[in-house]
Amino acid sequence: MYDITIDLYRDWIQTVREVFRGSGHPLPEELGDDDIAKAYYMQTLAEDDAVLQSAANEQRLFTMQQTILDNMDAVIVPDIRKRTGYEGSVFRFKWVYQGGEHIVEELSQYRIPLGEG
Repeated sequence: MYDITIDLYRDWIQTVREVFRGSGHPLPEELGDDDIAKAYYMQTLAEDDAVLQSAANEQRLFTMQQTILDNMDAVIVPDIRKRTGYEGSVFRFKWVYQGGEHIVEELSQYRIPLGEG
């Protein structure tokens, strides 16, 4: 019924790569997701805590993603249509950080603010 693209964790990992690149300390291209997440959290946490926080963040993003998918018909699509007028059946959700965390549906510009996290 819908063509949905969503990988919130991948979006977050790509953003972390960009942050490191922009700081002048790019991460090695071959670094895996777990190591990227750990490197991010090790900026402010000890290694053991960084590992725990990165796992919690991964789970948080997967839970949000599943919540969106589970509620597409009943909540998300009707709200997108009401708020934006978008009538398409293709949806591209992205995690972004723009003055806070958001999930944006790129084709309709529908935005879900996530608050602090």
